[in-house]
Amino acid sequence: MRRRARVSLIGEVTGLSRSKAQVYFELRDAEGAVPCAIWLNELEKLELPEEGLRDGAEVVIGGGPDYYRGSAQSSPSFFFRAMHIRLAGEGDLLARLEALRKQLRSEGLFELQGQLSRPRLPRAIGVVTAESGAARRDLLAGLRRRGWAGRVVWAFAPVQDRRAAPAIATAIQDLAARPEIETIVVARGGGSLADLWAFCDETLCRTVAMLRVPVISAVGHERDSTLIDDVAAVACSTPTHAAEAAVPLDCVAARSSLERNAATLRRVSEGAIGNRNRHLVALARGPARALRRERVALNQKTREIRAAAERGLAERRTYQHRIAAVVLGRAAGRAVGAEASSRREALRRAEVAFRAHDPERTLERGYALAEDPGGEPVTSAAVAIAAGRVKLRFADGGVGAEIDQHGETDEREA
Repeated sequence: MRRRARVSLIGEVTGLSRSKAQVYFELRDAEGAVPCAIWLNELEKLELPEEGLRDGAEVVIGGGPDYYRGSAQSSPSFFFRAMHIRLAGEGDLLARLEALRKQLRSEGLFELQGQLSRPRLPRAIGVVTAESGAARRDLLAGLRRRGWAGRVVWAFAPVQDRRAAPAIATAIQDLAARPEIETIVVARGGGSLADLWAFCDETLCRTVAMLRVPVISAVGHERDSTLIDDVAAVACSTPTHAAEAAVPLDCVAARSSLERNAATLRRVSEGAIGNRNRHLVALARGPARALRRERVALNQKTREIRAAAERGLAERRTYQHRIAAVVLGRAAGRAVGAEASSRREALRRAEVAFRAHDPERTLERGYALAEDPGGEPVTSAAVAIAAGRVKLRFADGGVGAEIDQHGETDEREA
């Protein structure tokens, strides 16, 4: 076993323990674990940083297989005898990360989350992060600055060790199973690539890519890049940036804009209502004015019609009289003989008799006609005394007279 070729292994240190002579640990990766041991004096020669070899540290070890025969207190076993140990540099991790990134990209897992729609104002947000840490405080501060008043559902999980990736994947799946969760944020502060290696776990990244709920990654700082950033719907540089991505609508600015718009709308509506009211008042007066105009025009038309009718009737009477005179004249001119003479004689006699009874003829003989102030004939002394004043009409004019109680009159010129 000891003559086999020496090789290098890379993995995560777990189960670290020390004895008086050796240091024991397991070197673990995604496919399994190998028991390892290194002599304590060999470890001291390597001059690793203090606490460099610890649980969770990513290391590269050189050595080969070895065998322990066992003793009365322990069983025989195979293990990997480490001759050299160094902390894994970012070059090693980046090479592994790039290979996994190419594999996931070729499977189309980088586009799935980007196709999901994210609400502008979610009602509930799920957050996966450490229970204590700056990332949690920064995320809450960012949400408060946005003025968001929704609900945050926390799913606390370790964010740095070999147990972190499975715990984070489980927390994400638990949040996605809740129907009220509309967006999930995975947040962690900055660190080295080794510290952030849990967020490059293949199983975790595949879990995120296949979710039906959009995931926002906020792992590390601006210079940090993990595999979960590639598969997430949005990759943010800081937890503060993640708060803005989770709630795209700035509620504070939206409320201010809404208040300004409401004030403008109120002012414009009040002005519009006033203008409409004045317009309606003017329109309400319109029918009355139109009615008055129509009434005046109707009255004018009525007067014109009445006057025209009276003129027409007068003209018709004049025309009829003229026709009658012409007809009678012609009839009289055609009348001959004794009958015509007899009629003319009778007419003359009637005219004489009529003139004999004409009051005007009586006045011409020196008599006077007494009339009351209304122009009605006074037919008795009692009526004259009751009237108190009469008018005496003679043939050549009229005079006024006052009646005393003895029946005597006082004549005055009319």
